[in-house]
Amino acid sequence: MNNEQFEEELHVRPLQDGRVYTNFVFKILLKNAVPRSANTLGSEDEAQHYTVFPLALGQIIREYAVTELHLSLNAGKWDYASWGYPDNPSVGSGAELWAWMGEGDEKRVSISFDARWQGLRNALAGLFCASLGELDERRTTSPVYAFQPDGDLPAESMNLAYAFHPSENICTENLTPFIKLLPCKSRSGIASLLNPHRLFDADWHGMSIRVLWRADEGVEVQLGVQAVFDPIRLRGQQKRDWDFPHIFDRTITRACPVAYSSTIRVDLPLSGPYTLTPDPITAGNGTAVFDVMSANKPLDVSLLYLNEAHFTYPVDPSPQTDLSIARSHTGTSQAHGRFHVTLTNSLNHPQRVAYLETPPWIIKFYLHTLTVTVDQDPRPRKDIIQKLTYIPTSSNLPTLFEPTLILPPNSTVHLTLDFDKTFLRYTEHPPDAQRGWDLPPAVLIPLSSNGSSAPPSLPRMYTNTLLVDLATPDFSMPYNVIIMTCTLIAMFFGNVFNLLTREFIAIKVA
Repeated sequence: MNNEQFEEELHVRPLQDGRVYTNFVFKILLKNAVPRSANTLGSEDEAQHYTVFPLALGQIIREYAVTELHLSLNAGKWDYASWGYPDNPSVGSGAELWAWMGEGDEKRVSISFDARWQGLRNALAGLFCASLGELDERRTTSPVYAFQPDGDLPAESMNLAYAFHPSENICTENLTPFIKLLPCKSRSGIASLLNPHRLFDADWHGMSIRVLWRADEGVEVQLGVQAVFDPIRLRGQQKRDWDFPHIFDRTITRACPVAYSSTIRVDLPLSGPYTLTPDPITAGNGTAVFDVMSANKPLDVSLLYLNEAHFTYPVDPSPQTDLSIARSHTGTSQAHGRFHVTLTNSLNHPQRVAYLETPPWIIKFYLHTLTVTVDQDPRPRKDIIQKLTYIPTSSNLPTLFEPTLILPPNSTVHLTLDFDKTFLRYTEHPPDAQRGWDLPPAVLIPLSSNGSSAPPSLPRMYTNTLLVDLATPDFSMPYNVIIMTCTLIAMFFGNVFNLLTREFIAIKVA
């Protein structure tokens, strides 16, 4: 284990609406490791020996020469206005997968980039029991500004593949293989708090898998679980006090023996008297830290709000983010519609952002109808959009719409764009055709204002998913035709059968 290191951490943050945000992070570092080059896929890979590093995930990364990988499965809508920014920004409802992989030399690579992307999706689908195989070319794009690498990239040419499946949610069959990747599973350490009965009862929950390469450290795998709990609902009382038994229905009975560090961070309330038990090892800057390795077992962290007999929900909560985004579509027609996007900048200086929209092939944009206005001024503002990346849909491929904008300080920018809805064949409709089609969430990516390559100070944000109603045939008609046909055949067959088989005998009545 000298070249492997496992760390685990739990972050607990009380929210202004009485809920509690929890973030489990499990980091496994493979020291001095380097990603596999795409040019070596035609030859046998070097032997890999892991102790705490997840073997199943490591084999997939090596098999398809993946440098950086991000997978998230979420259920629910993240409320930025009340909850602020999450620790992990990947909170879009559904399944999101994006990866950076080397293209390699055409003469030396034995498998193409698209084939590797397909194999990666199918391998992850089998590992985590999710419908990631649906993230095929109909949902795959390659954004220009969004989803820049969080780690380092090798010197070879790299390419990004991004896909989103809004109809795929997290469930128990996804959490079980996730826990099996941990060295101590859920038997000890912070992972013992991952109770599926409570986790999937949360107001919002999701899990993520990240694989990064840092040139000065090695290959790092980050396994995360985020959830937002409502202690008022769980306790059955009008108080926002919380503890581990009421949130997770469990306590930590023993530490993970292979963990290099195991800590719990609790953000302290900003106002009002409270009591935090047990005593943390350090407390400062509004955060209390507990060391699971040295704490007395069982470890039960609790926070009690003194002099609060009844919690009152804030009527007008203060915004928790500097930027906000909202998206909707209007129109009653089953053939046409209009997108309306609202971007709000609460900062005192202009903010450069990128907006990403990747609708499926059933939505066709009319780019000439794009209109940008600011606040209540109806006059179009052509100076707001700096650059525009637009790849229209074709042959069942998704649309890539990615403009970069300058948001004026303390203002609201409105974008409107008309679109057409494709008229589908009856064989192209999903099984639940009357429900409609889910559109993936749009993504707002803050960029550095000076145009440099430095990472932005604000994380990306996701909108809610949208449900689009398409022209749908009456699928009950085939059923009616079948029933009518069967009825006529039965009547005809019955009469003919009776005439051919029945024997008529004259009976004399005295």
